[in-house]
Amino acid sequence: MVSVLVLAIVLAVFQLGLALHARNTLISCASEGARAGARADAVPGQAVARTQELISASLSPRYARAVTSRPAVVDGVRVVEVRVVAPVPVLGLLGPEGSIDVVGRAFAEDQ
Repeated sequence: MVSVLVLAIVLAVFQLGLALHARNTLISCASEGARAGARADAVPGQAVARTQELISASLSPRYARAVTSRPAVVDGVRVVEVRVVAPVPVLGLLGPEGSIDVVGRAFAEDQ
């Protein structure tokens, strides 16, 4: 009876770790995509394409469905902002859509 409880706790901790790993990976991919889109020679859509490529390689193409990029101004400085909306992994990498919302920003080089 105790082993069932211990197993449930171990699985819950493992799943929490997987969810945090997915979130941190998405933040890293969004930031890297923003850096690619902020280069002086970047073309429109390069930030989204790079972010989707990194997410697909790191997690799953399912997590790269809702990636957007836009220019923004933060404290008077122009930046490129990449937003990723992805599912929270509840059972393995499966979970409800649109639950993790992360943003990566990079200073635009052409200012």
